[in-house]
Amino acid sequence: MTTRRDWLMGSAALFLVRDLMAQGQMQQGVRRARGVVQVGANGITTGADGEVVLVHGTDALLVRRNSSLEFVASGLRVLTGAVLGTFASGQPRELRTPTATIGIRGTGVYLEVEPARTYVCTCYGEAVLEPVGSPAARETVRARHHDQPRYVMASGAPQMITGAPVINHTDAELELLEGVAGRAAPFPFPGYTPR
Repeated sequence: MTTRRDWLMGSAALFLVRDLMAQGQMQQGVRRARGVVQVGANGITTGADGEVVLVHGTDALLVRRNSSLEFVASGLRVLTGAVLGTFASGQPRELRTPTATIGIRGTGVYLEVEPARTYVCTCYGEAVLEPVGSPAARETVRARHHDQPRYVMASGAPQMITGAPVINHTDAELELLEGVAGRAAPFPFPGYTPR
């Protein structure tokens, strides 16, 4: 049975899609947006209430609130905020933040940028984490299921890459992104436990 809340949510979604189409953003790969979101050919900015799911080429991104990122030839430059992305296999990408360069090829990655560090969860696949302030401290991470999250620190930290907990992203979000990119999520792994 359709409730009043379902009807209101559906109406709001129709207005959002209409507004996005009027702004030309549906053509730019936007699949879902809420709040203040600016999507352009060169990047994305979200406001305090903003969030957007989009497909960019063969990659899918969920950009959280208070985020700013730029599309560059080699991948993404995340200036502020948080981004979850799934990336097509076989295509090398570089994800840059003020404190880290992350080299990937066909994986799922969650990033949160803070002034003194970058949180990186290689959700599955392989990533090369390189601190901007100390490239020699590079580390290759191979993850099956969120099992190698890291903080990559800014210059001057006693240890440039440290272990971290799994925070602020879910398997359901990864499955959503793989789906909007037209791929099946690489779950379940043997011994898979949803997060």
